[in-house]
Amino acid sequence: MDFTQFLLASGDLGEDGCDVFVTCFTQFEKEVPEGHRAIGRLVEQAFQVGDFSGKSGERILFYPESGQVDGIRAKRIAVFGIGRIEAGTTAAEIREMMRKLGGGIAGLAEKAKASRIMVRLPVLDRIDGGQTAECLVEGLALGDYRFVKYKKPDPEEKAYPGLREVILVSDSAESLVRRGMARGENAAKAACLARDMANEPANKWTAEDFALLGRSLAGKYAMKCRVMDQKDMKRLGMGGILAVNQGSSEPPRLVILEYKAQQKKQTLLLVGKGLTFDSGGLSLKPAAGMEDMKYDMCGGAAVLAFMQAVGIERPDLNIIAMIPATDNMSGSSAVKPGDVISHYGGISSEIVNTDAEGRLILADALAYGIKKYRPDCVIDLATLTGAAIVGLGHHYTCLLSNNDTLVNRLVQAGERSGEPLWRLPLGKDYSQQIDSRVADIKNVGGKGAGTITAAAYLEKFVGKTIWAHLDIAGTAWDFTEKSYIPKGPSGVGVRTLLELVRDWQKIDGSPD
Repeated sequence: MDFTQFLLASGDLGEDGCDVFVTCFTQFEKEVPEGHRAIGRLVEQAFQVGDFSGKSGERILFYPESGQVDGIRAKRIAVFGIGRIEAGTTAAEIREMMRKLGGGIAGLAEKAKASRIMVRLPVLDRIDGGQTAECLVEGLALGDYRFVKYKKPDPEEKAYPGLREVILVSDSAESLVRRGMARGENAAKAACLARDMANEPANKWTAEDFALLGRSLAGKYAMKCRVMDQKDMKRLGMGGILAVNQGSSEPPRLVILEYKAQQKKQTLLLVGKGLTFDSGGLSLKPAAGMEDMKYDMCGGAAVLAFMQAVGIERPDLNIIAMIPATDNMSGSSAVKPGDVISHYGGISSEIVNTDAEGRLILADALAYGIKKYRPDCVIDLATLTGAAIVGLGHHYTCLLSNNDTLVNRLVQAGERSGEPLWRLPLGKDYSQQIDSRVADIKNVGGKGAGTITAAAYLEKFVGKTIWAHLDIAGTAWDFTEKSYIPKGPSGVGVRTLLELVRDWQKIDGSPD
């Protein structure tokens, strides 16, 4: 999709007309707060008859007779409610209010078939004009997302390609607002790229497509890309990726993208699960809903899309992204329950269930990446377990880690980006559930604590490196309904990672 152009107003606002002019009010009870003079009178009338009070999600639409209000020419004037900002409302909550506001505005624009809109930024406590612009732009761009690549236009309905131009009006310092707009646009573009990858059907997005995009990003943003093929994996003993790929006609790939800061800095290793389709292998999944298993690569999509944002913002941190990519099919050579494989580094694993495949490909990438790049910390993202949905629904990403400092930073990044995380425990009792009688470990630990035992499997491959695991099975698609989150893939993880690295602080030590 063509991305919206975001501009900051300068000069005479009445110079050119727009399809919609948007202004916003926080929630009120007894009297209408001061705002734009002419619009304020209209809002007060709506308040008096009970049609508008500034609640989140409320909106009213006016059609000025002359097409102009106080020098602002517009076909429509939209007034949106932001919601109540109380004494205890946090900055992170206000940021989320702005994203939801942006998503709501994008929804109105689609309904009105509006391609050019103007939005007056509200002045808020606890966040400055830069953050207001950042989160509003994020919400607008994310809310304007659509994936119609394979749909023919309806000849009876006017096609709507999306917002072409958004002009922001602000009373805050121009440099502050422009910086916020750039941050919001960059984050949204990366999240939308992750959504695009996930929306592609499995016959259109394979392991090789991950490799092609990795090479493209490397060429565009001065990064280094290496792609390992099946021969490389056999030479290195990556038995997990090879086992999952055995039943497939599509060869596997391990895509490695390296970004280096200008000076010698700490190194962050990211690993994203790139399972382009998961049939379950011989432990076949039920047919109902299996079409959603094209989304099993959302972790890999998030990591690769995040690297696009890294290429633009150039954070002060070395970042290595790895995407082990394959599908999991039940061909004649497919790995069988009871088989024993050997991972990179020599740990043997009994395959009890071939549908627990994500941990197999992640384990090889983690073990290799840690040995090769010696990162200061490592984070993996994966749609790993259905148990994550049972435990936390579609509202929180499951977070497991061996380091409290990294957990706290990730939780804060998730709060600021509107992608909340909830920590689950780890420990010896859970690790014992994956003990095997015939190998070092087995790939499932029974019915109980499925998300935790999957993480315990990965923990075997990180050694003394600081590590966090994000199980995004519940949030990668069907995420909590919001105005800026579409049905289907959400692009979750991209913006959390971006928040984490934007103001990176040195992390020291070893697992707690």
